[in-house]
Order: sequence, then structure tokens, then C-alpha cells
Amino acid sequence: MVTRKEVAELAGVSEATVSRVFNDVGPMKEQTRQRVLQAAKTLNYHPNAIAQSFARRRSGNLGVVLPYVPKVHIFSTYYFSEVLSGIGEQVKASGYDMLLKFRVPGEESDYSSIFRSQKVDACVILGATDTPSERAELKRLEDGGFPFCLINQHMSGERFNEVDADHEGGSYRAVRHLLNLGYRDIAFLSGSPEFSNSGDRLRGYMQAMREAGLLPADAKAAGDLPAHLYYEGNYSRTSGMKAASAMHPHLSRIEAVFASNDRMAIGLMQGLREYGHVSGRDYAIVGYDDSEAARVTDPPLTSVAVPFYEMGRLAAERVLRRVGGGNETDGASESFRLKLDTKLVVRQSCRILR
Repeated sequence: MVTRKEVAELAGVSEATVSRVFNDVGPMKEQTRQRVLQAAKTLNYHPNAIAQSFARRRSGNLGVVLPYVPKVHIFSTYYFSEVLSGIGEQVKASGYDMLLKFRVPGEESDYSSIFRSQKVDACVILGATDTPSERAELKRLEDGGFPFCLINQHMSGERFNEVDADHEGGSYRAVRHLLNLGYRDIAFLSGSPEFSNSGDRLRGYMQAMREAGLLPADAKAAGDLPAHLYYEGNYSRTSGMKAASAMHPHLSRIEAVFASNDRMAIGLMQGLREYGHVSGRDYAIVGYDDSEAARVTDPPLTSVAVPFYEMGRLAAERVLRRVGGGNETDGASESFRLKLDTKLVVRQSCRILR
């Protein structure tokens, strides 16, 4: 097994210099650094990862916080699997490992504990909710200087690092598509209000309906909508099926539905089918996410595509830049708020009125 001493002798430097090169510590002439790296390559030297982590005072892990919901197979859901794939790709490219931490929604969060225990160098948070306790915990992370990033969630008035998508624009395009096909009585199936993307999609829906003259100009909130046009779920297929029971008595006045994600849209389609109402024949429907399931529903589901994979990759890339600090020239120390574009994918769940 090749030692650090042998690398130092071949490169003509001290063992301390070899250590500084591999731990990226202190100033170093580029010529010296290259000589050490070439000697290590010649000797097939690989530094001890555990020793490196102690020397750098880093763990080599990127933490990923996920919501834990009993009986929900979170890794099989399109959103989480795509985001985690993107994070994993970037973590691998950056020479890091990924450490998963689960939190139970509604319980007090303690994100800073995984930093205090030196288990992670940076953290990406999925499923954060806009509640007073959640904001307070995220503020503690921010005040402590811990590198972290929210995915698919933004909080008004805060400057947390965020990677999000243009959900307002995506929902606006979805509803405009239905309006352009001739539909007017368009119901909205919202997600949980504590998630910012639920509010974004509601605003996009209401903007399109106001522009079409189907809502008053001052209609801005869910309470301003006719009762038969607004329904609320929690982004699960089961909540979509429950919404079908509430929507069924009003379906004679509903021509189309815009659902805030594909899982709820599919649950709604299944639930309404039990009442004898078939999507694409008796009513039109548009989902959101453009999941794999949208392609195999009967009929295939028109949906808004969201770049979840790229959101995960960018979040990991940006937050890992901040590990160990940075300077103004490379932007590593500056906060970031990214918003990626969405795209409407048209399939057969929206028939053309005749």
C-alpha cells in the first residue's frame, strides 16, 4: 500500500505538502500541486477518505431531508424519484455521498442537528411547509451560516436558497389550453395550501379565468371562486378519489378540470369513472407533473411537464458550491433563487367541443 511519504519523496516535497494538496488546504504553487498529483498517479496513491474528512473538518456528505408519511411509498412517486435522481447525479459528479434524513410532517423540525453532529456539509430540503415553526427552524439554519437549499418551495419575505419551477405560468398555460378548446366551466383541484406551489397554481388558474371574463377582476383567493369550481386535496391519488365524490353532484355544471398534480388527476378520473363519468368524453381534464403514469392512463392525460430532475441537480450543484465558503467572483457565497420553465404536454384527455 503506497504511503504519503513515498509520494512526497517522488515529488521532492514534504509530507505536509502532500497532505495540503489532497486536503485542499492553504496556498499552493500550481507547479508544486501538479508535481504531487503526478507522483500520486504514478504510484497509484489514494488518500484515506476518513483522514481527509477529519483534516478538512468535512463529512463528505450532502444531506437530503424528505417527508416521512406512513404507508406512502415515497421513492415510487414521480416527483421524489426524479428530484432524488438529479441530486444523486450531481452528488456523484462532485465526489460526495448522499445522506437521507426523514422528518414527519407536522412535527417540530430540527434541521440544524445534522449539521451540529457533523454528519453533512450541506443540505437540500424537500417537502418543506410554510408554517411559523418551519420558518423559524430555517431561519436558525440561515443565521448559523449552514449551506442549505429548498426545492419546490418558496417563502414570501425570506431569502432562503431555492430551486423552484414556474408553477404559476404552467397552470396558466394549462387553463388557457382548456379555454382555447371552448371550455368555460373549469373546476380546479388544488393541493395542500402549506406548499407554495399550490398557491402558485391557484394564481395561474385564476389569472386565466379572469382574463377570459369568467371571474370578477378582483377575484384573487380560493374563497372568491364558486363552490362547485374549487376542490382541495393533498397531492395523493386517494385525495383525488375523495374529490370525485364531492365533484360528482356538480358535474352537470363542470365541463373541465385542472388538477394540481397527476396523482390527484388520476384518482379523480378513477373516482368519477365509478359514477359513470369518463374523462375525454364527459369532461376534459389536465394534470400537472407529466409523470410516467400520465402516458398510460385511459385516455392519456394532458399534463404540465416540470423539470424535477434538473431542479434536483441544480440544487445539489449550487449548495455544494457554498461548502467551505466562497468569494464574490464565483458567486459561491451569494444566495440563489432559481425558477425553471414548465411545458404543457397535450394528450387525449381534453376533447374538442363541437
